[in-house]
Amino acid sequence: MSDDTRSDLYAELASTGPYGVRPGHALITMVEPHPGHEYAYNRWYEDDHYYAGAMAMPWMFAGRRWVATRDLQLLRSPEKSAVAQPVTAGCYLSVYWITEGRYDDHMRWTVAINRRLNRDARVYRDRTHVFTAFQDHAATVYRDGAAGPRDVHALDHPYAGLVLEVIDTDTPEQCAGLLEWLRARHLPARLAGSPAALVTVFRPTPLPGDRMTYVKQVEGVGTRLTLLWFLERDPQECWEEHFTGLDTEIAASGPGRRVELIAPFVPTVPGTDTHVSALR
Repeated sequence: MSDDTRSDLYAELASTGPYGVRPGHALITMVEPHPGHEYAYNRWYEDDHYYAGAMAMPWMFAGRRWVATRDLQLLRSPEKSAVAQPVTAGCYLSVYWITEGRYDDHMRWTVAINRRLNRDARVYRDRTHVFTAFQDHAATVYRDGAAGPRDVHALDHPYAGLVLEVIDTDTPEQCAGLLEWLRARHLPARLAGSPAALVTVFRPTPLPGDRMTYVKQVEGVGTRLTLLWFLERDPQECWEEHFTGLDTEIAASGPGRRVELIAPFVPTVPGTDTHVSALR
């Protein structure tokens, strides 16, 4: 095998294209390890895949893993979810920021590196992708205005919890109206006095045709929004007061709007098996 890494191309590539730090795109992936494989899956992801399959890639500049213990899984709604069947499926969530304007460049690399990882037997098979989507940034709403961390910091700041919310609409026109309502009215009102410091909103984008076969094509393109609520408190401590009733409020706000998943998580502790024993 040649050791030539074609280093001359790196200097050429670095001299062109956008290189800001705004999270213009995201990879949001919720995965369920198969029963009996929880520890092995966690070690593979922590020790290898988080780095080789994500953070080592060009233009993916921040990442964080989150976990839902059984107690957190049982807080999810709705019971009949278009995202997770059953609604408790998907106990690990990984979120990554991608530099704005670099989605296509990143995707060419990620498809190629995943082919290589598969060929080299560095992909863990005993898992199910429940909700995996690359997404485009649509909005960020802050509780405290200009004070506090920005969205670019959200995956590095030591937040105590994260809530994943997925909202579907019937048409792209309804989705556009939903986004404006969320940005201007709903999220500012919900954030005021809450334990959530910020909410980022994303729109799913289609995966390329040459994606890995175990990752299904993205659903809801043009009609779905994905919200990430970054919490300063453990979600169990504030769930009833701040997150119950969200689905009813969304449904009442306009035609065709429905929450298909609202799910709380806490951060993993990198390099450990913390929380693995509490998944089932």
